[in-house]
Amino acid sequence: MNAPAVPAPAVRRTVTRARARRAHRRRLIVSALLVLVTAALAATLMAGHTFYPARDVLRVLTGEQVPGASFTVGTLRLPRAVLALTAGFSFGIAGVTFQTMLRNPLASPDFIGISAGASAAAVIAIVVFSLSGTEVSVLATAAAIGVALLMYTLAFRDGVVGTRLILIGIGISALLDSVTSYVLSQAAEWDLQEALRWLTGSLNGTTWKETVPAVLAVLVLGPVLMSQARNLNALSLGDDAASALGVRVERTRVTVIVAAVGLIAFATAAAGPIAFVAFLSGPIAARLTGTGGSLLVPAGLVGSLLVLVADLTGQYAFGTRYPVGVVTGVLGAPYLVYLIVRTNRAGGSL
Repeated sequence: MNAPAVPAPAVRRTVTRARARRAHRRRLIVSALLVLVTAALAATLMAGHTFYPARDVLRVLTGEQVPGASFTVGTLRLPRAVLALTAGFSFGIAGVTFQTMLRNPLASPDFIGISAGASAAAVIAIVVFSLSGTEVSVLATAAAIGVALLMYTLAFRDGVVGTRLILIGIGISALLDSVTSYVLSQAAEWDLQEALRWLTGSLNGTTWKETVPAVLAVLVLGPVLMSQARNLNALSLGDDAASALGVRVERTRVTVIVAAVGLIAFATAAAGPIAFVAFLSGPIAARLTGTGGSLLVPAGLVGSLLVLVADLTGQYAFGTRYPVGVVTGVLGAPYLVYLIVRTNRAGGSL
């Protein structure tokens, strides 16, 4: 006996209510993340060897001269906090862009060669050419962009297949890691210390000179990625489905790759390749917000929160100060093992 057909208006009401619930949950999660990021930013500005209350921090931010606080907060802590905020946002939004576009949780700049390209260029600049500061940042940015273009060129064959791009990226990353290891093995002691500090991912000694380019990159390239959010979600369904939905697949892919690589390059040039932030932000955001809607903003906020909290933890939670990349590495490595084990038990493929 056939079940009675459900009237079309009832179906529409059910779908509408489900969408409204998802949208409401999403707004709540994004609002909560904004509050947490703001709280972490405030804690970064207030906490230290000398604690400054929120009142003094606000006076410094509004341009008042506060004895002690103007230098400590305005010159030392504020550039570091802003770089943590923007670098985390850049890693988060760029990481989830690659993971969504290539439909693979391992499609993160940490693993597909982009961060490795910036790192190799920075190490060569420090060890071989004895460069520092802006010169290292410029070379690291150029190398990250160059590696992305090389990957795309090698992977292009009547379009770009995600699996092929990931495998090529992993191969390039392994090659660049070998180059980095060789250069480090030939480095003098002082150059080795400087190169390792950069490779670890550190916010120590941050000034506005490093922070401003990263902020400008977010302001320019962030809206470019946001404008492609719908098309990016369509790409996660596959190229054929995206084309059927009216998405210009290759144009969208090139646009989001250029924007995401630019964000990664500027963030890496400023703070080094902070481990696993790009890898973790997207999955955490997806767990929090659930299905439906773009993950770009939630992943960016999760990335900012991870870097801010990890930097605070590395500075003050232990007897010794640790670079932010050490703390994020401790968080990210177990998740990577968990992801591989879970996928293997499920009989699936990454």
